[in-house]
This record gives sequence, structure tokens and C-alpha cells, in this order.
Amino acid sequence: MTGPCDCRARRLCDVLFAGLGLVVLAPVVLVVAVAVLVALGRPVLFRQTRAGRHGCEFVILKFRTLRPPAHPGEPDRDRRTRLGELLRWTSLDELPQLVNVLKGDMSVIGPRPTLPEQVRHYTPRQRGRLAVRPGMTGWAQVCGRNSLSWPERIELDLWYLERRCWRLDLLIVLRTVGLLLRPRGVVGPGGVNQGFGPRESEVRGVG
Repeated sequence: MTGPCDCRARRLCDVLFAGLGLVVLAPVVLVVAVAVLVALGRPVLFRQTRAGRHGCEFVILKFRTLRPPAHPGEPDRDRRTRLGELLRWTSLDELPQLVNVLKGDMSVIGPRPTLPEQVRHYTPRQRGRLAVRPGMTGWAQVCGRNSLSWPERIELDLWYLERRCWRLDLLIVLRTVGLLLRPRGVVGPGGVNQGFGPRESEVRGVG
């Protein structure tokens, strides 16, 4: 793990990156927000409670990608839209998380934040991935993302935390750029993103 000075430097980089990103990408954010409003209606943003650093909960922000349910209990897979699929494949739905980074809920690079109910099923070893702020992208993301099972992703995150350094972070950034240009692993096998627990099941928006 890293020391206090390194943590402060990472936080400074997070703030600078997120602030600059919101300014530069403001036109894109506006276009996507309008597109979601017209195609899916309100609310434009999808909010969900996730487990952050040390398991502390926060509300993650994403652009909505699903239409409202036609009836109670309608599966998420049946609520997908063309706009939503486009946003997910291009990762544009993740842009609001720059606000989470500015607030200190998240970092640019780190393990992806999971649902609190998933965290409750972690082993003591797996809880090690909660030692840092969750990230917009991370080692597990660039090594397979949702094509991997949650236990595999957690092991990759723990591997990253044991070797965390600026050089590895740069590699993650470069691989993330590659995935943005050629998306892979956006959805799991069979088009379903799996949860984590005694029984794996579909989990809305995790990944």
C-alpha cells in the first residue's frame, strides 16, 4: 500500500482530472443528458447506493440506460434501449461519476464499487479491496470487466492493490483508452452481468 504523501498526490490528481474532464466534456455531458431526457424521460441520472472506501456507502451517479418498467418486476434485460446500449458500450453513461470523484467518493483508478449486499458476502481477504477509494476504471476492468466472474475480478483488484504504483496506473489508463476505442466485456456471458453472493444473479448497473 501507499503512504500519506502518495495518497495526497493521488487525490490531487483525481481532483484535477475530474475537474478538467467535466469542463472539457461539458458539451458531451449536455448532449447525452438531453438525449436521455428525450428518449427515456426523467430522471436523467440513475442513482444507486454503493460500498466505497472501508465499506462506507455513497450514491453513485450514472446516466439512465433503461426505460421505465412496463409492469412490476419486469427484468432489466427487457427494459434495454438502443440509446442505453450505445451509452453503455461507449461508457458515456459513466461520465457523471466525475462528480463522485470530485466529491471524494471515488478515485479515477481503483476497484469498481459494488453493492453493499455484495460486500456482505466478502471473505476477510476479499474485503481488502475496500482499502482504497473505488475507481471509475481499474485493473479488473481492463483485464476483462464483466466477462469475468466476481471472484476473478476481486482477485485482480487485490493483485493491483498489492502492486499499486504510478506505472501500473498509467498502464490501466492506456488500456482503458484502448477499451473505449474497442469496447469489450461490457456485458457478461449471455448478456447478463452477474452479482456476487451465495447465488449469482443479475445486478442492475454494476460493473
